[in-house]
This record gives sequence, structure tokens and C-alpha cells, in this order.
Amino acid sequence: MGQPTVVAVHRSASHSFSKFAEDAIMLVEGLGVEADAHSGRTVKHRSRVARDPAQPNLRQVHLLQAELFDELIAAGFAVWPGDLGENITTRGIDLLALSTGTRFRIGAAIVEVTGLRNPCSQIDRFQPGLMAAVLARDPQGGLVRKAGVMAIVVATGEVRAGDTILIESVQLSHTPLAPV
Repeated sequence: MGQPTVVAVHRSASHSFSKFAEDAIMLVEGLGVEADAHSGRTVKHRSRVARDPAQPNLRQVHLLQAELFDELIAAGFAVWPGDLGENITTRGIDLLALSTGTRFRIGAAIVEVTGLRNPCSQIDRFQPGLMAAVLARDPQGGLVRKAGVMAIVVATGEVRAGDTILIESVQLSHTPLAPV
């Protein structure tokens, strides 16, 4: 496997399910993706705002591995980068295996992984059966969420397709990702 890379970048100024392809996006420290509906220091996801609008935004950037699109297409789904609402589509890095707190350089920015994206019912409204396809069970019967990871921006920088991804730091002890 080669160097992990960015396949595509996306954003949407509205709270739409899918995001639009861009040539480049700017990740802004402490805020997220510039001009994206989920950018901000406090939570922007509608259901979380309804519960507590003052909670910190741990979902500033959504990253999803292109390998999931390969799997979904092979299963008969017509789904492409940006369709599942991610800001950054990656290839060659097992995002789901990362530890909470892992920092990596992506393009000119640095992000810190905060947890898993917890897929919601909007996925099935986008394409029936897609929710089940982005969930699985591990050998112990635990739920595996495959819809990517969420991160915060710790250093501002531009990200574009073709940029490399480099792990900057990991926690001394592995803390498995949990939904945020």
C-alpha cells in the first residue's frame, strides 16, 4: 500500500446530506472547514444543537475512507465521494483503526481525531438499505460503524485532492474510537 492520500474534498454551506466537490478546502484551527455548515467552535449538527448548543464542536471535519465507497459500489449502491456528507475522502489509511487523539497532517492542515461518525436515518433516506451497509458486527458481536471519523482542526491549512496524509502523533495507549 502506498502513501495515504486525499481522494477528494467537499463542503456545503447548507445542512444538506451530501456535500459538493471542491478543488480545495481551507481547514481553520478551532473551527473546521471554512464556509461549511458544520464549521464552528460549538456544535452545529442539528440534533446536538437541540440538546445543548454550547457543547464543543468535536465534529468539525468528517473524513471517510474511499475503500468504503469501493465496498458499497460492489454491493450495488450508487454512492460516490461527497454523497455521504464527508469533507475529506481518503485512501490508504485505516481511519477506523486510529486511536482517539491521533493527529495527522493532511495537506497543509493538522487534524485530531475525536471519534466515529454515528450514521443516522438520513442515510436510508438517501438510498434505502445504505444504513445497514455502513454498519457491521465484529467477531464479539459489537457494532462496527464504517461511516468515517470526525476530527477537529488543530492547525490551519489548505487541503486538496492528491495531498498526502502523514501521522503526526498517536496516544501512548490506544483509545478505541467511539461515536461523537
